[in-house]
Amino acid sequence: MSDASGPGGPAGWSALHGGIALSPPVRAWLWLVQRLAAGPVTRVPPDVLSLAGVLAVASALAAAAAGGRWPLLSALLVVAAGVLDGLDGAVALRTGRARPLGAVVDAAADRVGDLLLIAVLAALGAPLGWVLAAGAPALLHEYVRARAQAVGMPGVGAVTVAERPTRLIVVAVAALGTGTLPAGTPFTGWGWATVCAVLWTVAGVVGALQLAVGIVRSVPRGYGQDR
Repeated sequence: MSDASGPGGPAGWSALHGGIALSPPVRAWLWLVQRLAAGPVTRVPPDVLSLAGVLAVASALAAAAAGGRWPLLSALLVVAAGVLDGLDGAVALRTGRARPLGAVVDAAADRVGDLLLIAVLAALGAPLGWVLAAGAPALLHEYVRARAQAVGMPGVGAVTVAERPTRLIVVAVAALGTGTLPAGTPFTGWGWATVCAVLWTVAGVVGALQLAVGIVRSVPRGYGQDR
C-alpha cells in the first residue's frame, strides 16, 4: 500500500510547506526520495544527512578545481548532494524526528551549499561577473522568503523555477559538460560553466518575480491578521 498520505510522503511534504500544490515532477522526486528514505538510511540522524550534503558539494568544488576529467566526479557529487538534500527532510518526517531546530540546520546547510555551488561554477571557468550575477538572486530569493515567513506568510509563497533543485541541476550540467566536452558547448564553443551561470541568472530573475507575486498574495495584510 502506498504511504503517499503519510508523514514522509508527498502529502506530508505539502503540509509541511504550507499546503502547496505539487507538480508532477515534484511528486516524482518525492516518490523517489521516499523510497530511498525507507531503507537503512533511516538510522542516520537528519542533521548528519544535511551536513553530508554540504560535504558532497565541497568535494565537488575540489574536483572541479582539479581540472581535466575531474569535473565528471564533480557532477556525480552534486547529484549526490541533491539526493541528500531531499533525504534529510524525508527521513525526519518518516521517523518522526522533524523539529524546528532541524529545519534551521537544513536551511543553513542549504545556504552554505548554495555558496559552494556558486564556487563550483567559478572553478569550472565561469567569469566572475556571471558568477556574482547568478549568486545574488539565489541568496536574495531565500532571504526574502524567510522574511516573508517571519511576518506571517504560510508556507513557501510559491514554488519557483529558481528553487534549489534547479541550481543543483545547472551546476551538475556545467560539470558534466566541462568534463565530457572541455572545448565548450556544441556549435558555439562557449564554456559550459558560463552558459550555465547565465541560465542560473535567468532562472533567478524569473524566480524572483514568481516569488514576489506569491508573497504579495500570501502575506497577511497586517500583524496578527490572516490573509
